[in-house]
Amino acid sequence: MEKPRILPAHRQHPRRFEDFKFVYPVLSRRSHGISIGINTNPDKACNFDCIYCQVDRTVESPIQMFDLAAAEQELREILEMVRTGELAQHPPFNSVPAELLHLNDIALSGDAEPTTLRNFSEVLEMIVRTKPAEVKAVLITDAGGLDRPDVKRGLEIMDTNNGEVWAKLDAGTEEYFKLINRTRIPFARILKNITETARQRAIVIQSLFLNIRNQGPTSEEIGAYCGRLRDIVVAGGRVKLVQIYTVARKAMTVVDGVPAWQFVGALTDSEVEAITERVRCETDLASEGFYGGSTEH
Repeated sequence: MEKPRILPAHRQHPRRFEDFKFVYPVLSRRSHGISIGINTNPDKACNFDCIYCQVDRTVESPIQMFDLAAAEQELREILEMVRTGELAQHPPFNSVPAELLHLNDIALSGDAEPTTLRNFSEVLEMIVRTKPAEVKAVLITDAGGLDRPDVKRGLEIMDTNNGEVWAKLDAGTEEYFKLINRTRIPFARILKNITETARQRAIVIQSLFLNIRNQGPTSEEIGAYCGRLRDIVVAGGRVKLVQIYTVARKAMTVVDGVPAWQFVGALTDSEVEAITERVRCETDLASEGFYGGSTEH
């Protein structure tokens, strides 16, 4: 199978567009087209501190609070730019092939975890009344807040309005989870949240594996990861797709005083392919690999 070509625009995911404060379009590999992001956490405060995160938290954001009304106005403006074709005239979209400029989804994502937002369900109500019916509403989540009552209300809104949950699972063991995701939230709670969410609707699992100091995840770790996927299914969870990917942009976190980009890197294409195929073989789940753009570390 021919690997999808990675364009320069795929590597450019700034959470700022023009003069907008909360809404931004990107060319997304995993969406296979244009994804409009809504940055619900402009203050960069997150419940995870992933070793591969590209958000620079050494620089304070000039915007500290999410403004729902302003975000709705910006979303309407960008949707109109997509409809009229104006977006295709703006960099980097003016260098993107026309067949990739279709709008796939509106995603809750941004500089931190969307489910930490107090008025989460109100944001979903806004998206639903604003978006075209055929466009998906996607929640990109680390799964740490999926058990919050208001988040559950928001997911119910998504269920009846072409919504989709993309839940993060980057590890198979507690030890590796702590190494990669660096959070106080127990791994058991993440697994429980993903499982219970998947019992209510079919979800996508998004998993990033990477090279740390010239070492990728061990075979044993990937085996444990496949085991966690099987556990979710056995418990009644529905998984429509497992996305296996690796880093494609610079990691901006700091670990023990050292910038992560100095020792965090992408897996090779063959390593991503091997994990993707192993998921297929050991779980019988559909899986798709996304590459870092290099065959060498």
